[in-house]
Amino acid sequence: MKVTFPHMGYTYIPIKALLEKIGLEIIIPPRSSKRTLNLGTQNSPEYACLPLKINMGNFIEAAELGADTIVMAGGVGPCRFGYYAQIQREILHDLGFNFEVIVLEPPDTNYTELVKKINCLTDSWWKVISGLSLAYYKACAIDRTEKKVQQVRAREVSKGSSDKIFEEAIWKIDKTSVKKEIKEIVATALQKLNKVETDPLRRIIKVVIVGEIYTVLEPFVNFEIEKMLGSLGVEVTRSIYLSQWINDHLFYGMLPGESSKKYIKLSSPHLNSFVGGHGRETVASSVSYAQQGYDGVIQLAPFTCMPEIVAHSVLPLVSKEHGMPIMSIYLDEQSGEAGIRTRVEAFVDLLGRKKMTGGVNCEVLLGY
Repeated sequence: MKVTFPHMGYTYIPIKALLEKIGLEIIIPPRSSKRTLNLGTQNSPEYACLPLKINMGNFIEAAELGADTIVMAGGVGPCRFGYYAQIQREILHDLGFNFEVIVLEPPDTNYTELVKKINCLTDSWWKVISGLSLAYYKACAIDRTEKKVQQVRAREVSKGSSDKIFEEAIWKIDKTSVKKEIKEIVATALQKLNKVETDPLRRIIKVVIVGEIYTVLEPFVNFEIEKMLGSLGVEVTRSIYLSQWINDHLFYGMLPGESSKKYIKLSSPHLNSFVGGHGRETVASSVSYAQQGYDGVIQLAPFTCMPEIVAHSVLPLVSKEHGMPIMSIYLDEQSGEAGIRTRVEAFVDLLGRKKMTGGVNCEVLLGY
């Protein structure tokens, strides 16, 4: 059994740690690229979500490296993610790839089914627990370092300094399985980041990125929007980080650290019910960060994503109520970096003028 899984930002590091801990041979597909997108687009339904298409490309490239088994998460509710595995299995079979697809459904929907699927991968639950512990520890280490980079990137004098430190730390975290060493790697990276030369006079704009998890976490899909914003003097944070997702969906928000369950009620009265995906979290996060004094919100989502379209429909009310500009960007295989950059630069300029004037009518600026 040679196991692969789709790319989504830096999730390959904790997933690799978990699967190797339980004794599986891992084949990580190449990082998502234009070739990945082209392969996926050519072999997927035209109106399928962008993540499905890129995941298809990931699997085809992994098959070229010898992978024969796919492990991926499942989903519930109106979001089409719950159908990905079934569609992809059929397409891959038609292409001549005889993958075994193991779908790990959320434990809060069918715990018994999840146990059966895990038993297909290993006969040792001690290895599973140990692997989960290491994976979560690595996810927390990555997120802690990345949050510091997001602060420094907007202020650094020499562009790219913080990213070099981060990539070095990521590489080291990936290579070790010792928690003590991971802790030391993070401490060293934070020390280096604290020493990066910054401009104390730079006017900093604070923006939160919200939306569908894949488009938020995968830099290839969002054209590395965090770096783009950082180069414009914008301090970025995200509504969701990998460790938070693990805490929410595997441990029900009971572990120390961030959890969307702590602020999900803030989506009321605009959106009171579950609409699939991260629709409700998008609204709640926008309200939460508006209350924290952030200057603006950027919503990212795949084109035709129903949960995010529902969230988008109520975001103008959130913008009006809290006086905070919100911009929505929908992404598909036709999206281009130049177009996204133009919109981002215009939005940042809007936020800068609003900050300088001490407030401006968001409805007028955004055309609501």
